[in-house]
Amino acid sequence: MRLVGDNVEVGVYPTKKALEMAEEQGLDLVEISPNANPPVCKIMEYSKFMYEQKKREKALKAKASKVVIKEIRFGPQTDDHDYEFKKRNAEKFLKDGAKVKAFVFFKGRSIIFKDQGEILLLRLAQDLEELAKVEQLPKLEGKRMIMFLAPKKSK
Repeated sequence: MRLVGDNVEVGVYPTKKALEMAEEQGLDLVEISPNANPPVCKIMEYSKFMYEQKKREKALKAKASKVVIKEIRFGPQTDDHDYEFKKRNAEKFLKDGAKVKAFVFFKGRSIIFKDQGEILLLRLAQDLEELAKVEQLPKLEGKRMIMFLAPKKSK
């Protein structure tokens, strides 16, 4: 195995020799890269290694973005006032960086107004054009017509 470390001469050693060297220093032999040929090990404190690894993972996790999806529900014959109210909510969600799932829910026989539902969703997409981009155009799934909007990247 290849041995690296602070107070060790870098080189390839047999496993037994590497373990003896670690024991002499009162430290642990930690495998850093098992897939390398030969595997890379380092003489150090194992608890310190684990602490640094957890710290690194936590930093990566903090940088990862979490996708939040907010829903806005319309009926096929949603009135103008209700539409404006829901549009303002969608604007707020998009400004906060959340994706918006807008859908028209058809109850009973109102499924015959599919075209009205699609027009309503396309109107919403057009009104929010400067804030959002359409990820998925209106698509009928069962008794719902769904459209996804994602916030545009601000410069």
